[in-house]
Amino acid sequence: MGESLPSVRLQVCYATAQRQILLDITVPAATTVHQAIDASGILRLAPEIDLSVWRVGVYGKLRALDAAVRDLDRVEIYRPLTADPMESRRRRAAKPKP
Repeated sequence: MGESLPSVRLQVCYATAQRQILLDITVPAATTVHQAIDASGILRLAPEIDLSVWRVGVYGKLRALDAAVRDLDRVEIYRPLTADPMESRRRRAAKPKP
């Protein structure tokens, strides 16, 4: 009988203001973040994702595309910011307090 390779279960996530995609997948133990994203099929569901520019992470911590995934990881794809955080903070601080 052949030995089966260990596998890891994980979730690949991507969200916009209009929708949220959460995909549960199982991949071989030596899988990278990039391979997990490819295996999930999320790039077909959200063709706007550009992994050459966009950042990815696991549970809110940035990870390289070649980082290995672990069992029960949540791989997150972060879209670019629509507003400059510093400018948003300045606008909030400039508003008069009630």
